[in-house]
Amino acid sequence: MRIVFLGAGNVASHLAPALEQSGVGQVYQVYSRTLASATSLCARLQSARPVNNASDIDTDADVYIVSLVDHAVGEALSSLPATRSDALWLHTSGSLPMETLAARSDAYGVFYPLQTFSKSVEVDMAQVPIFIEGNTPAVTERIRAMAEAVSGKVYYADGDLRRRMHIAAVFACNFTNYMFTVADDLLRADGLSLEVLHPLLGETVRKAMSGSPAEGQTGPAVRGDMEVMERHASMLSPDLAVIYKMLSESIYKRNHEQN
Repeated sequence: MRIVFLGAGNVASHLAPALEQSGVGQVYQVYSRTLASATSLCARLQSARPVNNASDIDTDADVYIVSLVDHAVGEALSSLPATRSDALWLHTSGSLPMETLAARSDAYGVFYPLQTFSKSVEVDMAQVPIFIEGNTPAVTERIRAMAEAVSGKVYYADGDLRRRMHIAAVFACNFTNYMFTVADDLLRADGLSLEVLHPLLGETVRKAMSGSPAEGQTGPAVRGDMEVMERHASMLSPDLAVIYKMLSESIYKRNHEQN
């Protein structure tokens, strides 16, 4: 299959090579407003051509994969030329409904890899859960065949389920990583590094993945140790103190008012 990628960001940088390596098809073109980004991704592909002008997009491809940040999808789609009515249009978003692509083709759907991606960090795509949805059962099966060639973990998820999963992923990944960042900042202020917390972080993740995260919760908020929590909050900047108090209150309520 001839594949065109619209977007050259973190997701596309992993998914495009994985599709080629799986034998699903060949990426012929990568579109990005930033030509350097498209060129960088094309360098990792067989013979893809970078473009940064919407009018230069190949209109005869078999598959178009929209891998852009959500707020940029609508504008990008409106600027694209018409393509074959039987071409398969997919997006990789966890939040957008598949109907976002309805005006582009008679065949459209979602190819959502649930993972955090960075261009410079290798990811084993065979282990990445991919959630799919198609506008008809036949289209869903076409998408499933593509996904199963890339990953051993392929699941169907409609728009509502996908949005709920995305929220869960934000809590588990994005918010957790921000907590790591805050901890790193606090440690660096005292001449230390996050490395001193590596054993603690490893054990926290191990417990969360091997049992119930709720059962593994520890700390002053679980104990209801108000004196320690007040002392901690007094040592933080006003912004961080608000976050500390809010999270501590939430932990306390979950472990005391629900039990």
